[in-house]
Amino acid sequence: MLFHLDFHVEYGATMSQQDLFATWSREAEAALGAKKAGVVVDLWKVAGERRVIAIVDVDSHDTLDEISLTLPIMIEMGQHVTINVSALRRYEDFAGTVNKLLES
Repeated sequence: MLFHLDFHVEYGATMSQQDLFATWSREAEAALGAKKAGVVVDLWKVAGERRVIAIVDVDSHDTLDEISLTLPIMIEMGQHVTINVSALRRYEDFAGTVNKLLES
């Protein structure tokens, strides 16, 4: 199952920028490891924002929940991270459905 994850990262008034960078470094290591393992299809950092977009391929909604709850950035500063999730469908599959509906 493919999902689009849109991470918005803020940080509290008591957290320094260096602390944020340290957490983000640990997160980057985990994210790049997941990409190498094939769970993360691709990752993008939005320029000029504390925002990361990921496409992940997991076997279930439960797995997505488990992964997102155990990310370093969520463990260390989850109260300052918002994740917007969208389930994705391959366009080729959608086009096939449209063509079947057209034929009925």
